[in-house]
Amino acid sequence: MGRLETLLKAGRFVITAEINPPKSANGGIVTRRAGVLKGYVDAANVTDSNRAQVAMSSLAAALFVRDAGVEPIVQMTGRDRNRIALQSDLLGGAALGLPNFVFMSGDDPKQGNHPEAVNVKDLDGLGLLKAAVGMRDRHAFISGDEIRQPPVFFVGATASPFAVPMEADVKKTVEKAAAGADFLQTQPVFDVEGFGVWLRAIRAAGAAKVAIIAGVFILRSGDQAERMAKVPGVSVPSAIVERMRAAADAEREGVAIAVETIAKLRAQGGAQGVHLYAIEWPEAIPLAVESAGLFPRPEA
Repeated sequence: MGRLETLLKAGRFVITAEINPPKSANGGIVTRRAGVLKGYVDAANVTDSNRAQVAMSSLAAALFVRDAGVEPIVQMTGRDRNRIALQSDLLGGAALGLPNFVFMSGDDPKQGNHPEAVNVKDLDGLGLLKAAVGMRDRHAFISGDEIRQPPVFFVGATASPFAVPMEADVKKTVEKAAAGADFLQTQPVFDVEGFGVWLRAIRAAGAAKVAIIAGVFILRSGDQAERMAKVPGVSVPSAIVERMRAAADAEREGVAIAVETIAKLRAQGGAQGVHLYAIEWPEAIPLAVESAGLFPRPEA
């Protein structure tokens, strides 16, 4: 059992973050980024060619993350591979001892640096989750063929509390919980009260047991706050944009807003942890964790 699974099952408040593998074969970059997070997070997502831009394989990068002393969560999308390749990678990841996977559909290639690439879409995030759970719990591939030595891993999915309409995401989230997701990581939360509305809705609709890890974005500039406010599925109150614009030290203000959000989420209850986003700014994670009073991390 990995650290993330152990802490969540013990009812501890967990911290996860993200590591973007480089657009090169330089594993040292992954090691450096993981080293910044060591001791400050309980696990770190290793992204799968984020924003549909070619980057080092998340499976390969996860090994560098683990060797640097951070527990990896391998992100896997259905964008680039069919069910044969995806199930093959799941077997390989399990054989390598990688403890956690999180599944999603993936960004449209037309938004990335290879817009002519085929969007495979053989399995979406829900389909991937069902395949992984079937391999682990029913010892079978999607085809029904038996797996004599099944994989062992802790599996998660994603959720968008501020999707429009909210009811559509509630339905998808409940389906993911019913399919066997052990945890859910959400898109960034800036409106804690609105997040509470979504959380109560998914619990009432049947997602009573799945662990929810709420996304918290550490803003770095007023421009970034404005861009985030335009991202579908993310709600950034105008007061936060204005606060970032007016700040004498935008980076410090961004960390302060994240710390306040974490405090509100903990006071409201219902979330079993936070997933910290800090785009190309891993050094912000230790600042936020320490300022939030969440350091040192608990023993697993």
